[in-house]
Amino acid sequence: MGEFRPVPDVLAYLAGRWRVERSVRDRASGAEGRFDGITVFGAPEVGTLSHGGLSHEESGTFVWLGVPRPAARTLRFLPGPTPGAADVRFADGRPFHDLDLTTGRHTADHPCSADVYRGEFTVRDADHWRTVWRVAGPAKDLLLTTDYARVG
Repeated sequence: MGEFRPVPDVLAYLAGRWRVERSVRDRASGAEGRFDGITVFGAPEVGTLSHGGLSHEESGTFVWLGVPRPAARTLRFLPGPTPGAADVRFADGRPFHDLDLTTGRHTADHPCSADVYRGEFTVRDADHWRTVWRVAGPAKDLLLTTDYARVG
């Protein structure tokens, strides 16, 4: 991908509904899976965030080894040090990663036990962005690629 779209206000950019398509590949076994669903970046429930930000609610179907099952997750995107940045947290408030899309591209790391998640975030245009997480360590060797397309 050559050109990235700078995002001056990351929370304003993300707000709304996004179609999500995620491929998951276990690089050790060669197994592959897919998630299809919707992510809504919206106002958090009262009392869940004391500093504003957005709630990230993802839901859909994850197919692994041919078996479909419902899947969902919740993240919190809090305002970062500048409007182009955010502090991403798990639903319970634990830190996940930083995010700064002022250049349209960002990399972030997240240690999880002995494994390390390295994420690359790229903004293509006003309605499309992508994340690629590479997970490496003794427990996991995964590649997760997620494409987001704005709905509506």
